[in-house]
Amino acid sequence: MAFARHVEDSGYQTLVMPDHFGPRFALAPALVLAAEATSQLRVGSLVYDNDFRHPALLAQEVASIDLLTDGRFEFGLGAGWLKSEYDSAGIPFDEGATRVERLAQALQIVKALFSATPLTYEGRFHHLTALTGSAKPKQEPYPPVLIGGGGRRLLTLAAKEADIISIMPRSRRDGSGLEDADASPAAFTRKLAWIREAAGGRFSAIELNTLVQTIVITDQPRDAAAPLAKEYTMEVDHVFETPLVLIGSVGQIAETLEQRREHFGLSYITVFEKDLESMAKVIDRLGRRPSAAAQGEIDDGRG
Repeated sequence: MAFARHVEDSGYQTLVMPDHFGPRFALAPALVLAAEATSQLRVGSLVYDNDFRHPALLAQEVASIDLLTDGRFEFGLGAGWLKSEYDSAGIPFDEGATRVERLAQALQIVKALFSATPLTYEGRFHHLTALTGSAKPKQEPYPPVLIGGGGRRLLTLAAKEADIISIMPRSRRDGSGLEDADASPAAFTRKLAWIREAAGGRFSAIELNTLVQTIVITDQPRDAAAPLAKEYTMEVDHVFETPLVLIGSVGQIAETLEQRREHFGLSYITVFEKDLESMAKVIDRLGRRPSAAAQGEIDDGRG
């Protein structure tokens, strides 16, 4: 609760949590408590793993969170990407195309269950018979939907169904992590083109987000960029251009964010808890104008 209040006082608009197994709080109770401890802070899932829950259960959970937070919930949903978690939990890790197809079907079911009309559904993965959702969200018709990803198939789905799209490097086919080489500014521009093409007329209504991997406040930016260039297998100059990294003085980073909003349309920036204080300085410099979110684990008393 103290951490949530600190996030709000630091100028952030949203506190989001990932969905993983392990020694951490579950999303729903932690986010409800964070909203209860604050006055305006929004809360969100970044993101629910679609394969961990039946869509009927997920719809009930999402509606409950939105009601209990008085309409301050942001519903992030993903296709899953970390195979080691699936293996440990005994959940089959299907190929990417199958996971994305299952996500598309689940999202259709979840949205339908937010109404009071009994749902009968026959699909490849789910079969429902006259099932009525047990709660209706506070936000109409449902909380903002965020879908994040890096592959064309998933970003195309997001362009058609999501209110917010988080553009990230694509995940590796073997489920071992993200493709660092897919973090270049050219890759980001290509993904943006896919979204624009698939979204058509609704593109202007979509908010674009990215999860910044690293923030380094320094007066020696090129020295700080060198090891990151090696990590992401790109030229040092490209480290300053990729939306996944922010390096420089507080003023330089603030200027970079404004440039990226102008160039890419990025208006929603999420940072990890490790970069919470650094980004807070930038928010203060910007006059708290851009949307910003902090990703907190909220799993061990540290927030």
